[in-house]
Amino acid sequence: MIQIEQLRFAYPDGDFALSTSEFRVARGETVAIVGPSGSGKSTFLNLIAGVLRPETGRVAVGDVEVSALGERQGRAFRARQIGFVFQDFGLLDYLTARDNILHPFRLSAALRLTAETRSRAEALAERLGVDRLMNRRPGVLSQGERQRVAICRALLPTPSLILADEATGNLDPANKRAILDLLFDAVAREGATLVAVTHDHELLPRFGRVVDFQDMTGGVD
Repeated sequence: MIQIEQLRFAYPDGDFALSTSEFRVARGETVAIVGPSGSGKSTFLNLIAGVLRPETGRVAVGDVEVSALGERQGRAFRARQIGFVFQDFGLLDYLTARDNILHPFRLSAALRLTAETRSRAEALAERLGVDRLMNRRPGVLSQGERQRVAICRALLPTPSLILADEATGNLDPANKRAILDLLFDAVAREGATLVAVTHDHELLPRFGRVVDFQDMTGGVD
Protein backbone atom coordinates (compact mmCIF):
# COMPACT_ATOMS: atom_id res chain seq x y z
CA MET A 1 0.00 0.00 0.00
CA ILE A 2 2.83 2.44 0.81
CA GLN A 3 6.26 2.45 -0.82
CA ILE A 4 8.80 5.15 0.01
CA GLU A 5 12.33 5.12 -1.37
CA GLN A 6 15.27 7.46 -0.85
CA LEU A 7 13.08 10.26 0.50
CA ARG A 8 14.43 13.60 1.60
CA PHE A 9 12.36 16.62 2.58
CA ALA A 10 13.17 20.06 3.98
CA TYR A 11 11.05 23.13 4.58
CA PRO A 12 12.42 26.06 2.53
CA ASP A 13 12.18 28.60 5.36
CA GLY A 14 13.78 26.61 8.19
CA ASP A 15 16.48 24.18 9.24
CA PHE A 16 14.17 21.16 9.57
CA ALA A 17 14.87 18.21 7.27
CA LEU A 18 14.09 14.50 7.32
CA SER A 19 15.16 11.58 5.20
CA THR A 20 14.63 7.84 5.00
CA SER A 21 15.96 5.26 2.59
CA GLU A 22 12.90 3.00 2.67
CA PHE A 23 9.48 2.63 4.27
CA ARG A 24 6.90 0.06 3.21
CA VAL A 25 3.44 -0.81 4.51
CA ALA A 26 1.49 -3.80 3.23
CA ARG A 27 -2.16 -3.58 2.22
CA GLY A 28 -4.40 -4.15 5.24
CA GLU A 29 -1.56 -3.62 7.73
CA THR A 30 -1.94 -1.54 10.92
CA VAL A 31 1.17 0.47 11.76
CA ALA A 32 1.85 2.80 14.69
CA ILE A 33 4.59 5.42 14.34
CA VAL A 34 6.16 6.64 17.58
CA GLY A 35 8.80 9.25 18.30
CA PRO A 36 9.41 12.54 20.14
CA SER A 37 7.45 15.71 19.41
CA GLY A 38 8.99 17.78 16.66
CA SER A 39 10.68 14.84 14.97
CA GLY A 40 8.63 15.18 11.79
CA LYS A 41 5.95 12.50 12.15
CA SER A 42 3.10 14.76 11.00
CA THR A 43 5.24 15.98 8.12
CA PHE A 44 5.84 12.35 7.18
CA LEU A 45 2.08 11.65 7.01
CA ASN A 46 1.66 14.66 4.73
CA LEU A 47 4.43 13.33 2.50
CA ILE A 48 2.67 9.96 2.30
CA ALA A 49 -0.55 11.70 1.29
CA GLY A 50 1.13 13.97 -1.25
CA VAL A 51 0.20 17.15 0.62
CA LEU A 52 3.94 17.83 0.73
CA ARG A 53 6.35 16.87 -2.02
CA PRO A 54 9.84 15.51 -1.26
CA GLU A 55 12.99 17.15 -2.57
CA THR A 56 14.16 13.76 -3.75
CA GLY A 57 12.83 10.22 -3.66
CA ARG A 58 9.63 8.39 -4.47
CA VAL A 59 6.36 8.10 -2.53
CA ALA A 60 3.71 5.71 -3.83
CA VAL A 61 0.33 4.73 -2.42
CA GLY A 62 -0.98 1.61 -4.10
CA ASP A 63 0.02 1.89 -7.73
CA VAL A 64 -0.02 5.71 -7.73
CA GLU A 65 3.17 7.71 -7.33
CA VAL A 66 1.72 10.53 -5.25
CA SER A 67 5.01 12.46 -5.18
CA ALA A 68 4.65 12.96 -8.95
CA LEU A 69 1.01 14.13 -8.97
CA GLY A 70 0.09 17.71 -9.77
CA GLU A 71 -1.84 19.75 -7.21
CA ARG A 72 -5.26 19.08 -8.74
CA GLN A 73 -4.58 15.38 -9.28
CA GLY A 74 -3.25 15.09 -5.74
CA ARG A 75 -6.36 16.63 -4.20
CA ALA A 76 -8.59 14.27 -6.18
CA PHE A 77 -6.51 11.25 -5.19
CA ARG A 78 -6.61 12.18 -1.49
CA ALA A 79 -10.35 12.74 -1.61
CA ARG A 80 -10.97 9.28 -3.05
CA GLN A 81 -8.29 7.15 -1.42
CA ILE A 82 -7.04 8.68 1.86
CA GLY A 83 -8.96 9.30 5.08
CA PHE A 84 -7.32 11.72 7.53
CA VAL A 85 -8.12 11.68 11.25
CA PHE A 86 -6.57 14.53 13.24
CA GLN A 87 -6.05 15.19 16.94
CA ASP A 88 -7.77 18.58 16.64
CA PHE A 89 -10.68 16.99 14.71
CA GLY A 90 -10.62 19.58 11.88
CA LEU A 91 -14.37 20.19 12.07
CA LEU A 92 -15.98 23.43 10.89
CA ASP A 93 -17.81 25.10 13.79
CA TYR A 94 -20.51 26.70 11.62
CA LEU A 95 -21.62 23.37 10.11
CA THR A 96 -23.70 20.65 11.74
CA ALA A 97 -22.16 17.25 12.36
CA ARG A 98 -24.00 15.94 9.28
CA ASP A 99 -22.70 18.74 7.06
CA ASN A 100 -19.16 18.28 8.41
CA ILE A 101 -19.31 14.60 7.46
CA LEU A 102 -20.60 15.40 3.96
CA HIS A 103 -18.34 18.42 3.44
CA PRO A 104 -15.59 16.66 1.41
CA PHE A 105 -18.25 15.56 -1.08
CA ARG A 106 -19.26 19.18 -1.58
CA LEU A 107 -15.66 20.35 -1.99
CA SER A 108 -14.21 17.77 -4.35
CA ALA A 109 -15.32 16.97 -7.88
CA ALA A 110 -13.70 13.56 -7.35
CA LEU A 111 -16.52 12.63 -4.95
CA ARG A 112 -20.22 12.47 -5.87
CA LEU A 113 -22.80 13.40 -3.24
CA THR A 114 -25.64 11.00 -3.98
CA ALA A 115 -28.62 9.65 -2.09
CA GLU A 116 -26.56 6.51 -1.46
CA THR A 117 -23.78 8.65 0.03
CA ARG A 118 -26.21 10.37 2.37
CA SER A 119 -27.68 7.02 3.41
CA ARG A 120 -24.20 5.64 4.05
CA ALA A 121 -23.35 8.72 6.17
CA GLU A 122 -26.40 8.12 8.36
CA ALA A 123 -25.57 4.42 8.74
CA LEU A 124 -21.94 5.24 9.56
CA ALA A 125 -23.03 7.79 12.16
CA GLU A 126 -25.30 5.21 13.77
CA ARG A 127 -22.50 2.65 13.88
CA LEU A 128 -20.19 5.21 15.50
CA GLY A 129 -22.84 6.32 17.98
CA VAL A 130 -23.35 9.92 16.79
CA ASP A 131 -26.59 9.51 14.82
CA ARG A 132 -28.56 11.48 17.45
CA LEU A 133 -26.06 14.36 17.15
CA MET A 134 -26.23 14.91 13.39
CA ASN A 135 -28.08 18.24 13.63
CA ARG A 136 -25.79 19.68 16.30
CA ARG A 137 -22.71 21.82 15.76
CA PRO A 138 -19.24 20.83 17.04
CA GLY A 139 -19.25 23.48 19.79
CA VAL A 140 -21.86 21.57 21.82
CA LEU A 141 -20.25 18.14 21.38
CA SER A 142 -17.78 16.45 23.71
CA GLN A 143 -14.25 15.70 22.52
CA GLY A 144 -15.09 12.04 22.02
CA GLU A 145 -18.22 12.95 20.03
CA ARG A 146 -16.29 15.38 17.84
CA GLN A 147 -13.65 12.75 17.13
CA ARG A 148 -16.35 10.24 16.15
CA VAL A 149 -17.82 12.78 13.72
CA ALA A 150 -14.35 13.38 12.29
CA ILE A 151 -13.89 9.62 11.83
CA CYS A 152 -17.24 9.42 10.03
CA ARG A 153 -16.03 12.12 7.65
CA ALA A 154 -12.75 10.31 7.05
CA LEU A 155 -14.40 6.93 6.44
CA LEU A 156 -17.35 8.01 4.29
CA PRO A 157 -15.46 7.88 0.95
CA THR A 158 -14.31 4.30 1.86
CA PRO A 159 -10.60 5.17 1.65
CA SER A 160 -8.01 2.48 1.02
CA LEU A 161 -5.59 4.23 3.42
CA ILE A 162 -6.37 5.83 6.80
CA LEU A 163 -3.81 8.25 8.24
CA ALA A 164 -4.35 9.15 11.90
CA ASP A 165 -2.29 11.93 13.47
CA GLU A 166 -2.57 11.69 17.28
CA ALA A 167 -6.25 10.84 16.80
CA THR A 168 -6.66 9.88 20.48
CA GLY A 169 -4.37 12.52 21.96
CA ASN A 170 -7.03 14.69 23.64
CA LEU A 171 -9.31 11.90 24.80
CA ASP A 172 -9.86 10.13 28.13
CA PRO A 173 -8.86 6.43 28.39
CA ALA A 174 -12.35 5.08 27.68
CA ASN A 175 -12.72 7.24 24.56
CA LYS A 176 -9.20 6.35 23.41
CA ARG A 177 -10.09 2.68 23.41
CA ALA A 178 -13.43 3.34 21.73
CA ILE A 179 -11.89 5.47 18.95
CA LEU A 180 -9.19 2.88 18.31
CA ASP A 181 -11.86 0.17 18.17
CA LEU A 182 -13.68 2.20 15.51
CA LEU A 183 -10.55 2.64 13.40
CA PHE A 184 -9.66 -1.05 13.57
CA ASP A 185 -13.26 -1.97 12.78
CA ALA A 186 -13.07 0.23 9.66
CA VAL A 187 -9.84 -1.48 8.61
CA ALA A 188 -11.48 -4.89 8.98
CA ARG A 189 -14.74 -3.91 7.26
CA GLU A 190 -13.27 -2.02 4.32
CA GLY A 191 -9.96 -3.83 3.90
CA ALA A 192 -8.19 -0.53 4.51
CA THR A 193 -4.65 0.15 5.72
CA LEU A 194 -4.03 2.18 8.89
CA VAL A 195 -0.96 4.26 9.71
CA ALA A 196 -1.24 6.11 13.01
CA VAL A 197 1.10 8.55 14.74
CA THR A 198 0.76 8.27 18.51
CA HIS A 199 2.53 9.14 21.75
CA ASP A 200 0.34 6.74 23.73
CA HIS A 201 2.40 3.60 24.29
CA GLU A 202 -0.53 1.86 25.98
CA LEU A 203 -2.20 1.60 22.57
CA LEU A 204 0.77 0.03 20.78
CA PRO A 205 -0.07 -3.66 21.45
CA ARG A 206 -3.19 -3.20 19.30
CA PHE A 207 -1.13 -2.54 16.16
CA GLY A 208 0.38 -5.13 13.90
CA ARG A 209 3.67 -3.22 13.74
CA VAL A 210 5.28 -0.37 15.66
CA VAL A 211 7.87 1.86 13.95
CA ASP A 212 10.25 4.15 15.84
CA PHE A 213 10.42 7.24 13.67
CA GLN A 214 13.92 8.17 14.77
CA ASP A 215 15.24 4.71 13.90
CA MET A 216 13.59 4.94 10.50
CA THR A 217 14.85 8.42 9.64
CA GLY A 218 18.04 8.58 11.64
CA GLY A 219 16.64 11.63 13.42
CA VAL A 220 15.91 15.09 12.09
CA ASP A 221 18.70 17.19 10.57
